[in-house]
Amino acid sequence: MFGKKKKRKNDRVKSMNTQIDLVIRGTSHIGMNSFGQIMVGNKAFEFYDERDPNNFVQIPWDEVELVVASVYFKGKWIPRYGFQTKKNGLLNFSSKNPKKVLRAVRVYIAPEHIVRSLTFFQVLKRGIKAIFAKKNKL
Repeated sequence: MFGKKKKRKNDRVKSMNTQIDLVIRGTSHIGMNSFGQIMVGNKAFEFYDERDPNNFVQIPWDEVELVVASVYFKGKWIPRYGFQTKKNGLLNFSSKNPKKVLRAVRVYIAPEHIVRSLTFFQVLKRGIKAIFAKKNKL
């Protein structure tokens, strides 16, 4: 899934996809931000760093549980989206045109598995409920 290979002179990363639907510039928010190319294809979602081609992320479609999108202003602005995987947790990405990326992903991931992330107030409300639930149990 994650890749960091030793650098060899003629060693190239092999794409998992046999057919590419979308290639767009994007940012990976895994650890330190890295800029590169996002590829959506028939087998996986892939991100390749522009500075170091051996630094990449490949997420096969069968490994994705949910696609989580941060949606603001009633869908007018989507700053980032993430892939909740079965093994590695949530991997966040952003791109210039996120709606285009999410539409391409929707072909391979069922629409009921593409969800909105919680808002700030929903997270706050859950936290307050959790505090009172702990007090009531004691």
